[in-house]
Amino acid sequence: MNAVRKPAEILLEARQRASRDKRAAVLAAVDAMVAAGEPITFLGVARRAKVSNWLVYQDGVREHIDGARAAGETRKAKVRKAGAQASAASLATDLELARAQLRQVIEERDRLKAAVQRGLGQQIADGASESLRTRIGELTEENQRQAAELKRLRDELEEVEGDRDAARQRLRDTLRAQNLR
Repeated sequence: MNAVRKPAEILLEARQRASRDKRAAVLAAVDAMVAAGEPITFLGVARRAKVSNWLVYQDGVREHIDGARAAGETRKAKVRKAGAQASAASLATDLELARAQLRQVIEERDRLKAAVQRGLGQQIADGASESLRTRIGELTEENQRQAAELKRLRDELEEVEGDRDAARQRLRDTLRAQNLR
């Protein structure tokens, strides 16, 4: 027996279905926010579920949101109590300890570097590297030879420059003499 439904009944049924869908969307949004670890606020839930702010404060919905918020606060308190989340003071202490350790490492590096330098200097002074001394001697001799060659070339250059200057002066004198005639 199919009874003919009145338009008011059809409209009421559609409104009830839309209300159920919106409430389900709110509950799903709260569950998704909890799973993602997001902070749960009434406005945030309304935006995520794409429903009006009014709906999230209604009976049956508000209690679910309040329960999720309380569970989130309980979770945060447990995390703080368990020490899984560091406080600002704890982080500052860790930073200062890391800085102190870095200073120690730098000081040790500097001590080791100085020790290596002293050791190398001692090896050279002790004659442990005679070939190095020989090479230094060879390079010193070569440097002296090249310095002598450089001095000889400079002297030669000065002589050539002197000859050039004298030739210029003679040319000037000759030109003046011809211009006066």
